[in-house]
Amino acid sequence: MADYDLIIVGGGIGGSALAEVMTRAGRKVLLLERSEVYEDRVRGEWIAPWGVAETRRVGLYDRLIAAGGHHITRHITYDETRTPEASETRTLPLGIFLPDVPGPLCLGHPKHCQLLFDAARDAGADARRGIEVISVNPGAAPSVVFRDGEAEVTATARLIVGADGRTSQVREAARITLHQDTPHHWFAGLLVEAAEGWDPTLQAIGTEGDFGFLAFPQGDGRVRVYGGYALDQAQRFRGPDAARRFLDAFAMGCSPANRQLVEGRPAGPLYSYINADAWTDDPTFEGGVLIGDAAGWNDPIIGLGLSITYRDVRLVSDILKASDDWSRAALVPYVEERAERMRRLRHAASITSALDMEFGEAAAERRRSHHERAAADPSLGLHGFVVMAGPEIAPPEFFTPEAKARILGGVHA
Repeated sequence: MADYDLIIVGGGIGGSALAEVMTRAGRKVLLLERSEVYEDRVRGEWIAPWGVAETRRVGLYDRLIAAGGHHITRHITYDETRTPEASETRTLPLGIFLPDVPGPLCLGHPKHCQLLFDAARDAGADARRGIEVISVNPGAAPSVVFRDGEAEVTATARLIVGADGRTSQVREAARITLHQDTPHHWFAGLLVEAAEGWDPTLQAIGTEGDFGFLAFPQGDGRVRVYGGYALDQAQRFRGPDAARRFLDAFAMGCSPANRQLVEGRPAGPLYSYINADAWTDDPTFEGGVLIGDAAGWNDPIIGLGLSITYRDVRLVSDILKASDDWSRAALVPYVEERAERMRRLRHAASITSALDMEFGEAAAERRRSHHERAAADPSLGLHGFVVMAGPEIAPPEFFTPEAKARILGGVHA
């Protein structure tokens, strides 16, 4: 039997970051991670400018930069309805969204996880790997039973934190319902190396034919690429040559620089998954709280998983550091802010998906119309500012069906 202030189940980015922050604040923390080695799971490598600001607020930004964090400073949206030159004349500087943030920050997911786990351990957290959690027991005296090697250990704490991802064991033990919207397309990702010709300062997105792409450079010739395709094409990138066929799909007339990606080498696994949002009404329970994907996630089309997680870490840690009251009532500000944040981000993601990951003549016409109208009325691109600067940047009236219809020109997918 061992007693702690906090037991954090899940030693990924959110769990390890919270463990490091709370240990530095003088709390006794147990951090439990199932894996022995962090693997490339094709997600969690891009932090929006507002998420970068959150890493600074919790004191972790300098560590990320020292570990090779790479800022992207420019963005181009390509499309089959206009020439590459027309797209490139609208290159967007990414340092405009927040003061002293040059743009989004990229860092490989396995390295990011290991960095923060080590930081938590070095700060003094009881950080353990290769752990099998047997049971999570919420309540007035919460506890976790786990197997560490041959030993079965029961640990108690004032609070349990579920940071154990989308299939959260903590969420299940707390009987918290997870809501999910209707999936609307497939999304696949791959790390590419030997793409030295791709501008390391440039991220890009584009749609042509029946495929939409995103590219986020990590520096040193590495680029994380994603591709979106229709739900009825589940087998499109399956089989032994899937990675090669996936990269070949990036050959697009609307974005000639994509040849640098096509000629690159796969440097990790190719994973496909369905894009959708998921959320909880209340990520707290008696004796605990959920953060990160365990509490619900945003559609990956806008890439905000890490930004959401770092804000979760900041809000929860601020509450826990401010008072000895760690009750559910004390966590209400986190519950309320997260619910509204995720509602707003669902709205922004639905607009982005309708514009960038729908295919066919009607979808192409919708994009063409949007590009033309947005050039004359920048407010039609406000969803992009929400992604980059944060959901609080836009007024409440933006997050309505009427505003969405105006952006899409009244034409829905």
